[in-house]
Amino acid sequence: MRAVLLTLALLAAAGCARLGPVDPVPRPPERPERRTAPDPAPSAMPGISSRELAAYYRDIEKSFLLRGLLRRDGGGPDTPFDADRLARTFLELAFYEEYAPEAGITLARQTESQLHRWERPVRIEPRFGASVAPAVRSRDQAEIAAFAGRLSRAAQHPISTVDADGNFVVYIVAEAERQALGPEIRALVPGISDRALQSVLDLPRSTYCVVFALDQGDTGRYARAVALIRAEHPDLLRQSCFHEEIAQGLGIANDSPRARPSIFNDDEEFALLTDMDEYLLNILYDPRLRPGMSEAEARPIVHTIARELLPGEV
Repeated sequence: MRAVLLTLALLAAAGCARLGPVDPVPRPPERPERRTAPDPAPSAMPGISSRELAAYYRDIEKSFLLRGLLRRDGGGPDTPFDADRLARTFLELAFYEEYAPEAGITLARQTESQLHRWERPVRIEPRFGASVAPAVRSRDQAEIAAFAGRLSRAAQHPISTVDADGNFVVYIVAEAERQALGPEIRALVPGISDRALQSVLDLPRSTYCVVFALDQGDTGRYARAVALIRAEHPDLLRQSCFHEEIAQGLGIANDSPRARPSIFNDDEEFALLTDMDEYLLNILYDPRLRPGMSEAEARPIVHTIARELLPGEV
């Protein structure tokens, strides 16, 4: 498991080739299995240091790259998709969630949901732990700001970075710093359950990053989001977490092995936002859709939008 989006509902959470209809989703030959044996519970790994985690994630990144994963090309001739697949992918990603909201990331259970997105401007505020060197902070801030601009163009929704008072807080913190964030997160997300909070404070190392979003009143309208990124990550894994968590925190709540080319897929093939992902965000923020819609309500509209985005690709 690399990245997770939790929706907390607190009551009064470069052009790719498109080669026409293709089904099922094509896969590269001999794709390696990413998953390894699950980590023990955090309590079974006492005292793990940031230095040990940094070495672990360097090895993970190197292994992925040696196997041709963590692609940065956005998709290509080997990853064709058409309007029908785009629509079906959107419906699977936007109307289902990976985890039971009340349990944090402790209970994997795909759950049908309603459409979620932001109605207000998204103000992304990076917050760094003291362990993050100034030069790294500057680089991360520039990366997040550039990515916010790309997301805003794709979704056609106001998304920017701010220095304070953000409604989408992105923490870049080391292990001990993350584990001490409980009071600060409770202040940002009042009403978060003890179980959900503890699940994001005690991340197993197999979870690289996490984001959770607040839907006040269970209306489908996000009011706040918080992402946690491990400061121990090497450059590409770190950038990958920025891309997936921030994009997922805009309302793409699910991952699927059928989403390709996409970062909303746990197979690690793509490290950075793809062409398909930009189309998915464009659909999500289309004014013909509205927060709180069911999949049945949205399905014909989504297929119409997909055909408009990919004319002739049916």
